[in-house]
Amino acid sequence: MSARKLTCAFITLTVVLLCQSVRSKLQVGFYRNLCNLAETIVKEEVRKGISRDEGVAAGLVRLHFHDCFARGCDASVLIDSTPGNSAEQDSPANDPSLRGFAVIDRAKARLEAICKGVVSCADIVAFAARDSIMIAGGFGYEVPAGRRDGRISLVNETFTNLPPPTLNVDQLTQAFAKKGFTQEEMITLTGAHTIGRSHCTSFSERLYNFNGTTSQDPSLDSTYVTQLKQRCPQGSKNPNLVVPMTTDCPSFRDAGYYKNVLANRGLFTSDQTLMTNAATAIPVNQNARNPNLWRSKFAAAMLKMSQLDVLTGDAGEIRSNCRVINS
Repeated sequence: MSARKLTCAFITLTVVLLCQSVRSKLQVGFYRNLCNLAETIVKEEVRKGISRDEGVAAGLVRLHFHDCFARGCDASVLIDSTPGNSAEQDSPANDPSLRGFAVIDRAKARLEAICKGVVSCADIVAFAARDSIMIAGGFGYEVPAGRRDGRISLVNETFTNLPPPTLNVDQLTQAFAKKGFTQEEMITLTGAHTIGRSHCTSFSERLYNFNGTTSQDPSLDSTYVTQLKQRCPQGSKNPNLVVPMTTDCPSFRDAGYYKNVLANRGLFTSDQTLMTNAATAIPVNQNARNPNLWRSKFAAAMLKMSQLDVLTGDAGEIRSNCRVINS
């Protein structure tokens, strides 16, 4: 065997062993003998939440993303601020746009009633994101569990870990690479913008104050700009103004996000920037043409994300209340 082949074989083996090491800490069916109704109860509460407000599906997926990208998948995003500490929830990236907390609270309360101190908040968030994807038309996937809850939540950590919607394609690629994702996985995960909504404040500069020479972003479809301006008036101080992330019916079944980007209707700079680079434009086209392929890749990427920097074994704790660390 040549030296090059030996090197490639070694690298492949190393990657496989690392992946197996992470997975060995988490197990599919972790609660089967500990609290066998855990995943069923979470799914029930997710269904109830989405029946009250279909936007909760997108909220729970985003909640999982924001949890995992800041300090790992440890439910630190659920911890409330205290007089002595500003938690992740206080970040402009999370407040007031992050939602789904009530669904997690209800699931946790039911689980504590039958399996006190067993099911972690971090696992509930991971289960809820998976269930939301399935209900919204995406492919399901088995979620390995056994995560523990973190005891620290710092607002400052969101500033360096959560990619803002203003990033260009190179910055976005670098932000995801820091978390171990390839560029294609980054493109796959941004497809979560197929569902959900955005506050006007997250993209209004593209409509009214793009740069020193142009008031609106020339990469945006002009008809779409007119529609957005009607929903987001210039100078509005209303923090509750929102628009759908995509112009089509929001569902993971049709990968509408990528179709919007191809039509120059990517809502965020970080969405439309995918068309500025040939390497990223190709997967956008592929995902738009083949929604089933994207749904399969999305499930795999979400599974990978759900294992970012998890706490297992004796690390962390199992919170009795997801919003407060145990005393």
